[in-house]
Formats: sequence, C-alpha cells, structure tokens
Amino acid sequence: MFTGLVEEIGTLLEIIPQEGGEVQIEISGPLVASDAGLGDSISVDGVCLTVVDLPGEGRFTVEAVPETLTRTTLGRAATGTSVNLERALPAGARLGGHIVQGHVDGMGELLTRTDGGRWEDLTFSVPADLAYLVAEKGSMTVSGISLTVTAVTENSFSVSLIPATLEATILGGLQIGDRVNLEVDVIARYVARLMEGKEVAG
Repeated sequence: MFTGLVEEIGTLLEIIPQEGGEVQIEISGPLVASDAGLGDSISVDGVCLTVVDLPGEGRFTVEAVPETLTRTTLGRAATGTSVNLERALPAGARLGGHIVQGHVDGMGELLTRTDGGRWEDLTFSVPADLAYLVAEKGSMTVSGISLTVTAVTENSFSVSLIPATLEATILGGLQIGDRVNLEVDVIARYVARLMEGKEVAG
C-alpha cells in the first residue's frame, strides 16, 4: 500500500524486453533504492511494481507484464523518462495522502493548465467508465500522486497544485496531451461495487 506522497523523481535508465512479452526496467532512484530489497514493492508513476534486481549505485530493476504495459503509461515509456517514485508504506507510519494501491484504473490526458500565480490548475480527461467514481473534494491518484479534486465534469476533472507539488513530482513538467496513470479512490470503487450488488439482488 502507498499514500500517494512522492518521495523522489526517478529516471528510466534501460528498458529490456523479455521473451514472454514482459519488460525489465532499470530505474535510477537513490532514495527509494537505498533500503530496497528483492521482492519489495515500489510505486513507479502510480504503478505497483516488484523489485527483481538491485544493480547498485542508486538503481533498481522492476518487471512489468504485458497487462501492465497495456493499461499504463509504462507501455509507451522510453529511456530517459522521468517517473514519480514512492516506497510502500511501513506499518505504523502516518497516512499523509490517501490509501493508494498502485493498481491503475485507466489513463488520462492533460487537457489544460492554468497559471494561478502561486499555484496551477490542471485539468485531465478521465475514461467514461471511471468518471462516475470521481467526486469533487475527493481523492484521485495521478501518476502516483495523491491529489484533491477541485472540479468534475462528465469526462474530466481538475486539481490545483502548489509549488511544492509541481517541483517534487513530474507534474511540473507535464505538457498538454501528455498521458497520466489514474487510480480512483478505493473506497469509491468498493461503494460502487456494493451498490451494483444491491441492484442485482434487489
């Protein structure tokens, strides 16, 4: 489990295709690699991936299967791409963001960004099958970042970002049209599922 509080911006160093269609990705992330062990979970742009190798010098290697490559931005990632990194939440730690599983629900696209002086307003598209799970003032994970939704439409949502978030995550350099990984609030997902069950049973 993660909290959506990015610890550092890492860099994809090498993407190595494997025989089964999966890929191994070597990433530079000195902070998250400092105490990583084989089998540990690390959030890479909001995708929960398992450490399979530790080459040293602040690097770690993860493996992504075809399903992950199809459903997330990692499928289009290239060497040199910057990614948000977060280690799994240790037991007893403060939950500073919200509950993030690292299970991406879909991808969105940056539609607009508006300079507010000391902050920026960003608007992202959201797939139709996820839009009803997004609530104003609720939580949304965007490429591994826990954010508060400020506005919602039928096919988009907006967030307001302070300078610290823009500097500490990849959102500061995001361009119009860039794609992001989206994970809706897990509580909203389970409530929706329960309601579906009631309708079937009723």
